[in-house]
Amino acid sequence: MSARTGSRERLTNRRVAITGIGVVAPGSPGREAFWSLITSGRSGIRRLSRFDPSPFRSQIAGECDVDEESTGFPTDTVPGEVDPVDRSIRIAMAATDEALQDAAGNNGMPVGESDRLGISYGSAVGGSLRMVELFDHFTDEGDQWLCPFGPKDESLFEGLLPSTLGVHLAQRYDATGPVSVVSAGCTSGLDAVGQGAEMIQRGEAQVVIAGGTDAPLSPITVACFDAIKATSPSNESPHAASRPFDVKRNGFVLAEGAATLILEDLEHSRARGARVYAEVTGFARTANGYHMTGLSSEGTELATAITKALERAGISPEGIDYVNAHGSSTPQNDIHETQALKKALGDHAHHVPISSIKSSIGHSLGAVGAIEIAACALAISENLVPPTINYTYPDERCDLNYVPNAPLQRDVDGALSTASGFGGFQSAIVIEDSSRRGAAA
Repeated sequence: MSARTGSRERLTNRRVAITGIGVVAPGSPGREAFWSLITSGRSGIRRLSRFDPSPFRSQIAGECDVDEESTGFPTDTVPGEVDPVDRSIRIAMAATDEALQDAAGNNGMPVGESDRLGISYGSAVGGSLRMVELFDHFTDEGDQWLCPFGPKDESLFEGLLPSTLGVHLAQRYDATGPVSVVSAGCTSGLDAVGQGAEMIQRGEAQVVIAGGTDAPLSPITVACFDAIKATSPSNESPHAASRPFDVKRNGFVLAEGAATLILEDLEHSRARGARVYAEVTGFARTANGYHMTGLSSEGTELATAITKALERAGISPEGIDYVNAHGSSTPQNDIHETQALKKALGDHAHHVPISSIKSSIGHSLGAVGAIEIAACALAISENLVPPTINYTYPDERCDLNYVPNAPLQRDVDGALSTASGFGGFQSAIVIEDSSRRGAAA
């Protein structure tokens, strides 16, 4: 492994461990069900069941089979009132409960003092599902304004604010340290984990609940993506609709989901004998200032984010054993990302295994970046690379090793995950096996 020469840019030398993982992804909830799905070549995509999708161009999605009551948060409301807690918050709680239980193991909870516990969570569209329901409720489905201004009407205000996610998480887990909600489109989940790691590196927190969540499966969201033809119209074959890097790809598949990573000061985790999945060692992000939905084919800005993340991790491209690609299955993104990987990784791009798990779980917007980091941590833990399924017809413009259709058993000590979002946001994060970094920073 190369010498570690990267700059920490005003950050301390505190090392950041991932000690707990919780996932709610399409299909059955939970970390183990998620890992089984993405490593077995199966898909969690199906026809939308939450509402009648027949009027829409894209009628398929990745739906999570999670019982909202399992979060322990009350779901019953007084007749005539609307529950103010959005599904995205509930599934974030479910993922966080699992992650905290995982981090605790047999050694107790990872943090005792609430002011040393921080939260960094991302969401692209926030409580959009609940906002639509609240609007329908208070306006009699748009016919008239009905605002009695009773004691429960503050739910309308809660539905408006993205910060409601952070408030509910802080209340549930008694976190009085720094709380941040990141909304940067489809990079939100990855950015939230990266920022959570920086909270620990700056000494602001000892443990951070970091992740991403979105529950965008509503008619208004489906209509928005229909309008720009970003989602796949392959309604006759939902399981095969998400096909990253395949020449017949025709758009991404909208999904819901959440993932939580428990980030912890490495010394603190070692002192309590915690299991460490991996360390967060490098994070960077850029923007292209180019177009709301368009991408240049050269991939320069994403390449810059990858290069900076590697520099901050202090490793060369050869230190990456697996790339979890953004791989959205849109014609322009997959070409853009392929070029970015070539620019940033050089010749190593042609040798390192690359895969997109969106082929199995779809694209859950601000959640998926955190879900993909969870996949990287599990890949390091299990020494197994999940495949890109539905890869049948190679695209000559996408000419790297995308681990087609079957998992790959190999040593994974360093993983790179990338994210690309509408608006030109580009992000990259590096996580590594803690043993590779040794006892000293």
